[in-house]
Amino acid sequence: MADVENKYTQNAAGKFYVDDQCIDCDLCRETAPANFKRDEDGGHSYVYKPAETPEEEALCKEAMEGCPVEAIGDDGS
Repeated sequence: MADVENKYTQNAAGKFYVDDQCIDCDLCRETAPANFKRDEDGGHSYVYKPAETPEEEALCKEAMEGCPVEAIGDDGS
């Protein structure tokens, strides 16, 4: 399960975040490309834009639920 204490600093403020368990599998970027990007230097994903619509929210949630290492979290905000 993702830990807010270990989230990457690049994450945009908002409900969803990626923590240091990310294995750079690309699932979140494929599922919600409007919200997730890859840190080329660090080799991991992060939330670069918070979900702004119900559709984006649903896609971010789908990415979180599909993450194979549970590196995507929802801080409940």
